[in-house]
Amino acid sequence: MPDLLPALPDSEFRRVLCVVAHPDDVEYGTSSAVAMWTARGVDVAYLVLTRGEAGMDASPPDRTREIRTREQITGSAAVGVTDVQFLDHPDGVLEYGLPLRRDVARRIREYRPDVVLTGSWELEFVAGLNMADHRVAGLATLDAVRDAGNRWVFTELLADGLEPWQVRWLLVGGDPRATHGVEVTADALQAGIASLDAHEEYLAGLPGHPAPKDMLPMIASMQGRAMGVEHAVLFRAYDLQAPPPLLD
Repeated sequence: MPDLLPALPDSEFRRVLCVVAHPDDVEYGTSSAVAMWTARGVDVAYLVLTRGEAGMDASPPDRTREIRTREQITGSAAVGVTDVQFLDHPDGVLEYGLPLRRDVARRIREYRPDVVLTGSWELEFVAGLNMADHRVAGLATLDAVRDAGNRWVFTELLADGLEPWQVRWLLVGGDPRATHGVEVTADALQAGIASLDAHEEYLAGLPGHPAPKDMLPMIASMQGRAMGVEHAVLFRAYDLQAPPPLLD
C-alpha cells in the first residue's frame, strides 16, 4: 500500500497568488482549497493571463471576453477572492517569453505573496495531454517567481518602485507527482462547486461537460484517497527556501 500524502503545511500561509492562463482554470478543483484558505483569513488573489476569448466556438471573441471576465469575477467571489487581475495576453496562442515573465514578476512584486500557485507545465498532467496555454502559464510563472526575487532581472521594475520579493512556496496543481494535499470540508467543496457553476455560459458551450456538482466531488474524493481523507486537493509543493535536496 503506497504511503499517504502529507497535509500541506499551510497554517502559516498569509498571502497566496494564483496565476493561471484562463478564466475557469482555478475552478477545476483548486478553488476548494482556496475556499479553505480564505475562510481562515488568508489573502488570495488571482492573476489570469488571458480573457479566454478563444474558448467559445459559437461566440465571437469580443463577446466571449466579456462573458468569461464576468464569470471569472463571480466564480472567484464564491470562494472569497475579490482581487482578480487580467493581463490580456492572447488566448490560445499564449507565448512563453520575457514579456510574460516580466508581467508575472511585476504582479508578484506588487502583491508580495508567500505562496504562488499555478498549473502544471508538463506535456501530460492529471487530466491527460496538457494544452499549450497551460504549459506556457506554468513555466512562465515558475521562472517569474525567481525573476521576482532577483534585483538584476527586469531592472525596469525597480524604476517603478517594485523591490525584489522572495516567494516561499510554489504550488503546482494538476501535477501527477503530487507531494502534498489540502483536506477540504463539505462547505469548501460546495464553494468550489459554486465557483465553477459561475462559468455558466462557458460550460453551456461544452457538449457533454459533466455538471460541477457531479464532477468536483468525484475529483475531490479521488484525491482525498491519496491523503486518507474524504475530500482533498493535491499539489506538487516546492519550498523555495528549504535547502537543496542534495544538501538536506
